Amino acid sequence: MDAKNRRVLAVRTSKIIYREGDTVVKVFDADYSKADVLNEALNQARVEETGLNIPRLIDVLVEDGKWAIRSEYVEGTTLAALMEKYPERTDEYLEFFVELQTEVHEKSCPLLAKLKDKMDRKICETDIDATTRYELHTSLESMPKHKKLCHGDFNPTNIVMTSGGVPYILDWAHATQGNASADVAQTYLTFMLSGRDDIAEKYLDLFCEKTGTAKKYIQKWLPVVAAAQSVKGRPEERELLLKWVNVVDYE
Repeated sequence: MDAKNRRVLAVRTSKIIYREGDTVVKVFDADYSKADVLNEALNQARVEETGLNIPRLIDVLVEDGKWAIRSEYVEGTTLAALMEKYPERTDEYLEFFVELQTEVHEKSCPLLAKLKDKMDRKICETDIDATTRYELHTSLESMPKHKKLCHGDFNPTNIVMTSGGVPYILDWAHATQGNASADVAQTYLTFMLSGRDDIAEKYLDLFCEKTGTAKKYIQKWLPVVAAAQSVKGRPEERELLLKWVNVVDYE
C-alpha cells in the first residue's frame, strides 16, 4: 500500500488508524496479539449480520510484519464532536445516544464471547487483593444471565453521524453477549473517567427512565466493570477505577 495516499485519523495505544480512499485501515503494533486482531475482525463481521449500521469489514491483512484490519470509511462527524460544538443540544444528543444503545441491546449475536466469561477472566488478571477478587467473582455470579448484544465501549466518540443524520457505530473490538446493564455501567464509567460527571449522571438517569431499569441494578455492576477495566486502564485512570471497585456494597 502506498503510504502517501494515507491520512492518519487516530493514534491509539498499540495501533494507528489511517484513511485510505474509501476505507479505514487499523494497523496494529508488530507485537500485538494475532488472536486479538482476528477476534476483533470476527466480532465486526458477526455484528454486521445483526443489521445495525456499522462499517463493513473488507479484509484482514499483514503489511511490514504488522496485522491490519481494513473497513469501510464512513464520512461524518462523531457524536462527541457534535456535543462539544453544540452544548445547548446536550440533552437532545444524550436522548438519541440512549435510544441507539437500546437498539444495540435489542439485538442478539449468539456466537460472540460471553460478557460474564470475559469479566471473570479480567478479574483474575487484576492485582486486586484476593478477598476483593472473591467478592467480585461472587457478585458477578449472582447477576442475571442475559444474551443481549453489548458493545463494550459505547461512547459518543464511537458514533459517527453522516450528513444525512444516519448513525454508524464504530469499534466492536470489545463486543460480547450478556447483561446490558454491564454495558451501561461501562458507558457511565467512561463519562466519569473523562471528567464529565454531570453527563454521566444525566445519561444514567435517562437510560433508567427509558428502559424501566432500576438504577441500583446498574450500580451493582460498577465494581465488576471497574475492576475489569483496570487491567488495561491508563495509569492515570487506574486510581479512580480502583475506588469504584470499592464503592458499592456487595449483597
